Amino acid sequence: MDSRRCAFRAATIAFFLVGLWIWIPFPSAKENPSLVGIVPEKVADYIYAVLEADRSIYTAQVVNRMQERGIVWATEHWEQNNALPLPAQFLQHSGRLVAESGRGIRYRLIGLFPIYQRNAPATEFERKALTQLQQQPDRAVTGIVSSGKKQYFQAIYSDRAVSSVCITCHNSHPLSPKQDFKLNDVMGGIAITIPLE
Repeated sequence: MDSRRCAFRAATIAFFLVGLWIWIPFPSAKENPSLVGIVPEKVADYIYAVLEADRSIYTAQVVNRMQERGIVWATEHWEQNNALPLPAQFLQHSGRLVAESGRGIRYRLIGLFPIYQRNAPATEFERKALTQLQQQPDRAVTGIVSSGKKQYFQAIYSDRAVSSVCITCHNSHPLSPKQDFKLNDVMGGIAITIPLE
C-alpha cells in the first residue's frame, strides 16, 4: 500500500475519532459535582505533548523537507527574506498568540545560553529548573510561582537539539554564547505556565 493511501486512512480514522469525541455528550462539573478538574501537572503534560508533536512535524515535514528539496529555507529573518521561521521561532510566535488570547496559559522557550536575552530565565525558579534539566533532561521541573497576587503552576521541560537546523543556528549565530551544541544536547527548556484560579 502506498504512503498516500496509508496517510489517507490514518487521517480518516483520526477524523472519525475526533468527530466521535465531539459528538459524545460529556457531563459538565455543574451536572455532576463529583467530577473534579484535571491536576495542573496533567494539563502541562498535555500542552507539552501537543507542542512537541507540532514542532516535530513542522521541523521534519516542513522545514527539513523544503530545505532538502531547495524550495525554501528557514532563516532567522524569515519575514524579510520570504522564508520559513526557524522551529524555535515557530514555537515562540505561537506562544505569543496564545498569551494574547487572554486564556492565561503561556509557553515559551528559555535557555541558560540564549541568543537573545528575552529568552533567558525570567526568575530564579526558571534558572534552577534549567540547571536541573541539564542533569535530568527526561523529567520536567514543576512548581508554584507568583506574579503579583496571582499564583501559577509552572512546568519546564527540556528542549533538546532535535535537528541540524537547531544546531546550525545556535552554533553559527554571532550572538550565541555557546557554539558547540550537538544533536540531542539539552539546549534549554520549554516553560509552560498555567493560572491557578
